[in-house]
Amino acid sequence: MDWHRQWTQTAQHTGPALALALAALLSGCASRPPASGRDGPEASPPANLNQVPDAVPRLEAIRVGGPNKPYEVLGERYEPITVDAPYTDRGLASWYGKKFHGRPTASGEVYNMYAMTAAHPTLPIPSYARVRNPANGREVIVRVNDRGPFHKGRIIDLSYTAALKLDLLRGVAPVEVRRITYAEIRAGRWQPPAEPAPLFVPDGAPGAPQREGTPGASIGAGVWLQFGAFSRLDGAEALRQKVAEADLSLLPLLTIVREAGLHRLRAGPFPTVDEARTLAERLRSERGLDSSLIEKR
Repeated sequence: MDWHRQWTQTAQHTGPALALALAALLSGCASRPPASGRDGPEASPPANLNQVPDAVPRLEAIRVGGPNKPYEVLGERYEPITVDAPYTDRGLASWYGKKFHGRPTASGEVYNMYAMTAAHPTLPIPSYARVRNPANGREVIVRVNDRGPFHKGRIIDLSYTAALKLDLLRGVAPVEVRRITYAEIRAGRWQPPAEPAPLFVPDGAPGAPQREGTPGASIGAGVWLQFGAFSRLDGAEALRQKVAEADLSLLPLLTIVREAGLHRLRAGPFPTVDEARTLAERLRSERGLDSSLIEKR
């Protein structure tokens, strides 16, 4: 049962005011990844979205009640943070697009898929967060004004533009999220690095500049587990999501490399062969995930 139906059933047992509040809370958050076919980019998005500036953190009072009240979705209860406190997390990020573009967010603001915003299950609304893609070192700053996502392992839903700038448009991928506190805003310590890493966006992504080259990475010496090899990148991305959801501790170890014309999902490097084999056996017996051991010298 998806959260749309759950909200409908909840609304039938509550007053109209609460029903409207629940609708505002849930209307803007993505309940499925873009690859489901239910969401995605518009046919003709604005050009050069990679040049859209990050959100600029400013002191905004945390709202009392409303989107910061405890709530329940799909049987899970969420307790939003209501104080100015540090917050860091690692997990999977998704993005939401045209299906929610122009609709109210949990904050009551209209969702703009081309702005630098995000949805988070518990961060205060409003607040600001730095999101980093560990695969390429790219970072963005977003303003949190919505609730979601509500999938296991996913910790943030990004706007289309934020996902574009992080090179996350191909689907769900690992990120690091850190809230920017009031003290950091007052001291100006939220400023981005002076020399950010070169921007990579997938070939043909709507709103992205034209580029040359093929996505890929290289791995160094050590012990690695390979979970699969695919002719298409999206196959490796889908498997990365499955492996990450099976064991979130693997997030910083997962990488996709391109070798001999194939996209290969690997985890590592591991300190020893025994440690890699132990993990492989556990994933095979508990999650049905097969892998092969690779030693790079």
